[in-house]
Amino acid sequence: MPVRLRLQRFGRKHRPFYRMVAADSRAPRDGKFLEIVGTYNPIATREGIKEIRLKTDRLRYWLSVGAQPSDRVAWVLGKFGILPPPPPKVSVQNAVPKKDRKEE
Repeated sequence: MPVRLRLQRFGRKHRPFYRMVAADSRAPRDGKFLEIVGTYNPIATREGIKEIRLKTDRLRYWLSVGAQPSDRVAWVLGKFGILPPPPPKVSVQNAVPKKDRKEE
């Protein structure tokens, strides 16, 4: 059973709240999961703090048994030093206008 670490969306419209879960990759986004391993609130408080809670021991366990994190979960885990930070997805070639690009 391929396991993914991904975000499950909760909250109301325009006010998202996410649970970070270990789930079967074939299950729907908000469907059945194996374990809750953290929470993520992307809406900043009045002090400007975005709340992230992680169960690091359980995250390390799921990664050790082969669970693959989604892009956003990999970014969060990279920020907290659980995984190496993913490489940036910016293409240098696309930053240059087409007429100025050099053909290689």
